[in-house]
Amino acid sequence: MKTLLYQKLNGYLNKKFGLLKKNNYICKHMATIKNILVIHPKYGQLISETFLDETQHKMFLKILHTAIAHGNDFNTYNGKDFFIHVPNGMLKECLILGQTQEVSMSDVVVAKSKLEM
Repeated sequence: MKTLLYQKLNGYLNKKFGLLKKNNYICKHMATIKNILVIHPKYGQLISETFLDETQHKMFLKILHTAIAHGNDFNTYNGKDFFIHVPNGMLKECLILGQTQEVSMSDVVVAKSKLEM
């Protein structure tokens, strides 16, 4: 028989960290971190963006692809504190890498808490 304290603790962990209880073991949800690197042969790393949200990742890649395909400069601005402008000539010379990595939700919570400090 589960105690009230155990039930409250399990509910708290589910709300706070997205943990599930399966077969009396607590299993962590996994999140996918997506990273985009744009590296110029002469100037080095121009852009390094990391996304947890699939939609933001797809939008960023779509903007980058459109700039290359149509011969435009790459511009993006979030309206607050993030602005990037890469001229098309430099962008065409760049190596563009995408990488995904599976991480636990506890790692995500720790990383976000470090960013907020």
